Amino acid sequence: MSNPLIQLENVRRYYGAGDTEVRALDGVSLTINPGEFVAIVGQSGSGKSTLMNILGCLDRPTDGTYTVRGESISRLDADELAALRRETFGFIFQRYNLLASVTASENVEIPAVYAGLGQEERRAKAKELLARLGLGDRTGHKPGELSGGQQQRVAVARALVNDAEVILADEPTGALDSGSSAELLTLLEGLHESGRTIILITHDEKVAARAKRVVTIKDGRIVSDSGDQQGHQEAREPYRYTRKGPSPIGQVFEAVKMAFRSLRANLFRTALTLLGVVIGVSAVVAMLAIGQGSQQEVMARFESLGPNLLFVRPGAPDQRQRGNAIATLTLQDADALGELDNIIAAVPSRSSSATLRVGSNDARGQIEGVSEDWPLVQNRGMKYGTFFTEDDMDRRIGVVVLGTTTARNLFDDVQSAVGQYVFLGGAPFEVSGILEEKGATAWGQDQDDVALVPITTGMMRIFGQAYLSSITLAVDNTDRIAETEEAARSLLLARHGTEDFQLRNTASFLESMQEAQSSFSILLGSVASISLLVGGIGVMNIMLVSVSERTREIGVRMATGARRSDIMIQFVVEALVVGGLGGIVGVLFGLSVCFILAKSGMTIAVTAMPAILAFTSALGTGLVFGLLPARKAARLDPVTALASE
Repeated sequence: MSNPLIQLENVRRYYGAGDTEVRALDGVSLTINPGEFVAIVGQSGSGKSTLMNILGCLDRPTDGTYTVRGESISRLDADELAALRRETFGFIFQRYNLLASVTASENVEIPAVYAGLGQEERRAKAKELLARLGLGDRTGHKPGELSGGQQQRVAVARALVNDAEVILADEPTGALDSGSSAELLTLLEGLHESGRTIILITHDEKVAARAKRVVTIKDGRIVSDSGDQQGHQEAREPYRYTRKGPSPIGQVFEAVKMAFRSLRANLFRTALTLLGVVIGVSAVVAMLAIGQGSQQEVMARFESLGPNLLFVRPGAPDQRQRGNAIATLTLQDADALGELDNIIAAVPSRSSSATLRVGSNDARGQIEGVSEDWPLVQNRGMKYGTFFTEDDMDRRIGVVVLGTTTARNLFDDVQSAVGQYVFLGGAPFEVSGILEEKGATAWGQDQDDVALVPITTGMMRIFGQAYLSSITLAVDNTDRIAETEEAARSLLLARHGTEDFQLRNTASFLESMQEAQSSFSILLGSVASISLLVGGIGVMNIMLVSVSERTREIGVRMATGARRSDIMIQFVVEALVVGGLGGIVGVLFGLSVCFILAKSGMTIAVTAMPAILAFTSALGTGLVFGLLPARKAARLDPVTALASE
C-alpha cells in the first residue's frame, strides 16, 4: 500500500462569525491514495465545492490538518501553494474559466507559462494535447468560437499541460449535453487508466457511478464512503519541472503580450487613457523646448553686448528705480568715468517717449539720448548714412538716427530718409542715418523702433532735465573688469558722497537672466508635469477597472500556478506599456508642436534631454500609478477571484 497522496483530518471551514457563522465543512476526514478515481457527490450547499477548493490548495481550512504527500499546507505561503498547484493539480472548472481574449492553444499554455516552459515547447505541447482531444483544427479559435463541449476539452488540455498528477474536476458535466458528458467521462476514465489521480465533484449520482470510489457529503460532513472497491491504478510518477517558475525575461515577455491584448480589447478606453499621458508628455516636451529657446535667445541678446561692459544705474542698491524719477547720475559723472584707466568709452543715456512727425505721418516711439560712442558699446552698425559725431554733441546739433521700424512708419522709402527732417518735440531734426536691423527681443520688444539723438541736444530740446537714466562703460581689458568696477565705484562715491547708484557688469546680468530663465523653464515644466500627473491618475483608474473586470482571469492564473509576483509583474508591465506608448506618442506629438511653432517664427530649442525626461517620466508615471492596482490584483484570494462574475 502506497503512502497517502492526500489526507484530511478533522478539517473544518467556517465563514463569518457569531450568529452569521456558516459551517461549510464540519470535521471532514478523508484519505486519497495515488491513482484513485474518487467522486465526491452531494447536493448544492453540501460543502463539496468548498472541499474541492481546499483539496486544490485554493483555500485553507479554518481548523484541522491537510497534507499532500505528507506535507502540511498550513506551513506553505502563497507562492509555495502556487507551486504546489502548478506541479501537482490540474483544474477542470464547471464554467471552463477560459480566457476569452486568447486562443484555445494559448489558454492551454497558461499553466506551462508559470511552470517555466519555453514558448516553443509549451506551444508544441498545447497543440499535441488539443489534437489528442480532437481539437487539432481548433487551436487558433477563441473560446467564443467553440461549443460547450469543445471549451471543456480545452479546459481538460489546460489541466494536463503540466503533466498534473491530480485532476480536480468540479461539476465538469453540469453545462454539457448528454453526449458531451459521456465523452468527457470517458476521457477522465482514460486519464485514470494512465495512472492519474482523478477527483470528480458532482451532484449527479449517475456521473459519480463512473468513478471507482464514491464519497457522499452532506451539510459539511462525509456521510458515506464506498472505499476503493475495485482497486486503483498504479500511480504514475509525475514529471517534475526543475524550475519553480518562469524566468524574469519570460515573465515580462508574456506580460507585454497580455498587455497589448488587454489594450486591444478596449480600444476606446485605451485611447482615452493614452490621451492623458500623451498630453502630459507632449506638454513637457513643447514647454521645455519653448523655455530653453527663450533662454537661449535672451542669453544671445545679452552676450551680443559683449563681456566687457559695466552698467551704472541711478538709485541706491536697495532702492528700486521707477522710470527716470531718480536724479543721481549726470553727464559730468559720465565724463569722469570715461577718464578712468581701462575704460574705452563711457556712454551716457537718457530715454523718453515722444511723437515723431513727417508731414502727415507721425509715430509714437522711444527717444534715447546717447553719445557718439553708442555704436561701439552696443556693437551695432549703420544700414544707411552715419551716426552723429562728437562735434554734433558739443554743438547740440539737431540730428537723429532712426531704427528701421521707426523709419518705415515715417517714410515710404527708408533709404531716402537720410538727409530729411523729422519734427521731434516741436523742433526739426535731420536724419543722419538708419541703424542696422536687430529684430525683437525675447520678451517681444522691437529693438528697431527707436530714435537716437545726441544726449546734449536731447537734454536741451526734449528731456528738459540734465540727469541720466544710465551710463554704460566699455572696458578694454576684461581680465581687469573687477578692478575697473571697483575704481568706478570709488570714483562715484567720492563725487556723490553716498552710494546712490548701482553698478553691475555684463556677467552679473547674464547670471541674473540665467536664473530667471531657469526659473521660467522650471515653471513651464511644472505646469506640464501637472498634465502628466493627471494622465498618471488616468492610468491608475484604468488599471483598477481592468483588475475588477479581469478578476476571474486572475483567479484562473492563480489556480493554474501563478505566484503573486507573476500577477504583480503582469499588471505593472501593463501599466508600463500604457505609459510607454503614451510616452512615445507624446514625444512625437510634442516634437510636431515644436516644429510648427518654429515654423511660425518662435525660437524653439529642441534637445534630446526633454524628450528623454518626458518619456522616462511617462514610464515612471505608469510604474508608480500601476503599483496599487497590481498590488490589489496580486493580493486577491483565488477562491474569491474565481467566484466573481
